[in-house]
Amino acid sequence: MSKLNRILAFLNTKARSVVYSTSLHSKYFLFKRMASSSTSNPIKRVGFIGIGVMGKSMCGHIIKNGYDVLMYNRTVEKMAPLVELGGKIAPSVAELAKNSEVVFSILGYPSDVRSVVLGDNGVIANLAPGSIYVDMTTSEPTLAREIYEEAKKKGVQAIDAPVSGGDIGAREARLSIMMGGDEDAIERVRPILQVMGQNIKHLGGPGSGQNCKMVNQILISTTMIGMVEGLIYGAKAGLDLNEVIKAVGSGAAGSWSINNYGPRILQRNFEPGFFVEHFIKDMKIALSEAQRMNLNLPGLKLALEFYQKLESMGQGRKGTQALMLVLEDMNKFEVPLGGVPKQP
Repeated sequence: MSKLNRILAFLNTKARSVVYSTSLHSKYFLFKRMASSSTSNPIKRVGFIGIGVMGKSMCGHIIKNGYDVLMYNRTVEKMAPLVELGGKIAPSVAELAKNSEVVFSILGYPSDVRSVVLGDNGVIANLAPGSIYVDMTTSEPTLAREIYEEAKKKGVQAIDAPVSGGDIGAREARLSIMMGGDEDAIERVRPILQVMGQNIKHLGGPGSGQNCKMVNQILISTTMIGMVEGLIYGAKAGLDLNEVIKAVGSGAAGSWSINNYGPRILQRNFEPGFFVEHFIKDMKIALSEAQRMNLNLPGLKLALEFYQKLESMGQGRKGTQALMLVLEDMNKFEVPLGGVPKQP
């Protein structure tokens, strides 16, 4: 065994036992680069920030696929099931970044992203040169570009990679992942993305992933209005809504929303796959970006009004399918439990 390989073996052994050693981390990367000039070395050490409705499943898939995962979440208890799978808990964002080759985050709001990623104690400042940061939060395209430029100054590559597919897609590893950033960075993290999603697309430079996600949210916003209006119409007409969903779900009016959220509505299940308050945030971002581009999007504005009404009813932490509650309130009519019309 060569002297270099003996040093690498020693450092790898120490890295497994001393999780938070910054100096060891720096030496590990130095010798790793010396050992091979190839940039195709597979990533093994992953940081994951944000263990919520989506993040819990996404992080779980990474752990199950053999990666050494270090996690951070403000509510420590939410990480317990992932610790049982083999994940480790970092005491801070800075320590997580110092001991990761790539860091993923999926958070609630752009303000959360900014506070976690930028600044002396943030992700970018504490990643080693050559590392990668991937933000999977639905956030502002302008913020994605800002993070990209800040990361570049540090020798770090940043990717914006918001996702679509909700809690079901996250749980079943069938997410759509929309990415903006450099091609070489995306190819390095692609094997990890593939354990979380199936439809993985590179849309262009920094901010492109977020702009594509805005297209996604604009499409969904008015689709959700049509879905709840159609269902309440069918209920008032005395139809069995289970059969209605089967009839229209595979036709021209079929959509992910009617086939996945429709059955939940019939069971009065308004628990979140995606929070109402987060959808409102997304629509506001889309409208802000549209205004910057001198676009008028009346359908999106209407959808935002409906969801803000829902939030004012105290339903901000419910799932987006809870929009049915607004239509029921407007019409003083409730869709029957189970979707089957009541017998006269």
